[in-house]
Amino acid sequence: MTDAHTINMIIQEGEGLTVEFKEHFTPRIAEDIVAFANTKGGLVLLGVRDNKTVIGEKLTNDLKAKINTTARNCSPPIQVKIRQTDDVVVVEIVQGEEKPYSCSAGYFRRLDGTTQKMTNHELRVMFKENELDPYEDKINKDASWEDISRQKIQTFLKEADIRIKKIIPHEIMTSLNAAHDGKITNTGILFFAKDPKKHIFHARMTLIAFKGTDRIHIYDREDIADDLLTQFNGAIVFLKRHLNVRSEIKGVNRNDIYEIPFAALREAIANAIIHRDYSIRGTSLTIEVYDDRVEITNPGGLPKGLAKKDFGKISVRRNERIADLFFRMDKVELAGTGIRRMKEAMVQADLPLPKIRQTNFFTITFKRLTSEDMEEIFPSGAAQRKRVGATPGGGAEKGAEKGAEKGAENLSPNESAIYNLIFKNPAISKAAMALEGKLTRKTVEYNLNKLKAKGLIKRIGPDRGGRWEIVDNQ
Repeated sequence: MTDAHTINMIIQEGEGLTVEFKEHFTPRIAEDIVAFANTKGGLVLLGVRDNKTVIGEKLTNDLKAKINTTARNCSPPIQVKIRQTDDVVVVEIVQGEEKPYSCSAGYFRRLDGTTQKMTNHELRVMFKENELDPYEDKINKDASWEDISRQKIQTFLKEADIRIKKIIPHEIMTSLNAAHDGKITNTGILFFAKDPKKHIFHARMTLIAFKGTDRIHIYDREDIADDLLTQFNGAIVFLKRHLNVRSEIKGVNRNDIYEIPFAALREAIANAIIHRDYSIRGTSLTIEVYDDRVEITNPGGLPKGLAKKDFGKISVRRNERIADLFFRMDKVELAGTGIRRMKEAMVQADLPLPKIRQTNFFTITFKRLTSEDMEEIFPSGAAQRKRVGATPGGGAEKGAEKGAEKGAENLSPNESAIYNLIFKNPAISKAAMALEGKLTRKTVEYNLNKLKAKGLIKRIGPDRGGRWEIVDNQ
């Protein structure tokens, strides 16, 4: 259905997995045609700017011939439907049955709101055992339009900054690919059902906080059997409740800094929701908080065709529709960058990279700071502690013993570890100290300053090419 009203609504919703705006026709439209045929199908709207402004395009016989020729020159040839709707020319492309498709510029695919060129390696991965009818696109036979929440649709539209005056559920959900042919898909249930668990019982999230480092003593638990946006927001609130936080005052502004950057946690939660295999019954997405770590686990290992060595390098979405709706709500960043962005956030915070484990489930683990780490990085009074009893890391403890043997007395375990590393290798870098001592860079910097203040070490020469020297105070 592509009448004027529907097209106007699609324009207001903006570009996405199945919608691309073009001001005018150019031969590069072939890339978008190929991308849609290789993914989920879609619409190219000619006469619309990226900012949703309609500047108009008229469908002439010459323009129609150019578009058809462009589509036929793809390999294999692609059939398109072309029509004029008000001031917009609509080019409709269906998902192809002879993937992969290419044009003279190469192979392309659609990710969120962008058309991206594919490498040969991505081709082998993306289309191996390709499933034309994934779980998210299947019609939920038990659902009716009475089961859909207008409030949840309004909430989504607000999050996605989509301005539509009149809420007509079946029109909006169809344009968002959460329904088709008047029937609701599993994507529609997961986002907009009044009671999602009534139709997909296992689509829930379990949040647990344990006392200690084992799965024994539970002191907080929450089960969220609601839509995916509610699950996402609930997970954020739960983690904020259980993670350590310190405050920095800059001018008149107060900035709360959590022990694990929420930029990384948000990406991890969104990725777990997007990549979960919702066809696996009897499971739930879990987020577990321990004294020493946070673990986020979702059912379903790597998507079909993606090797472990390619994880984080190639973006393969198990649930393209769900990913598109999260992208529209600005809950995930650029396509295919989730793992990289998580790692970057941890590096910027000078914290260990998250550990990833892949079986039939996908688990990402974030290390929490020990009590000693928090005290050293954020001196007394700067950090608000919510847990006690954590012990220093093994690397620091071993370093303490060795440091004591070398004559460095009355030092903390981390001071001794760094003192001993310098004793063994005066040319050692700060990065190497962090790696060998199993410490963060901030902890290394802090303890180096303490050792220098105590007159135990000094720096000879520049940061690069210089060396450390143990000061003999005897």
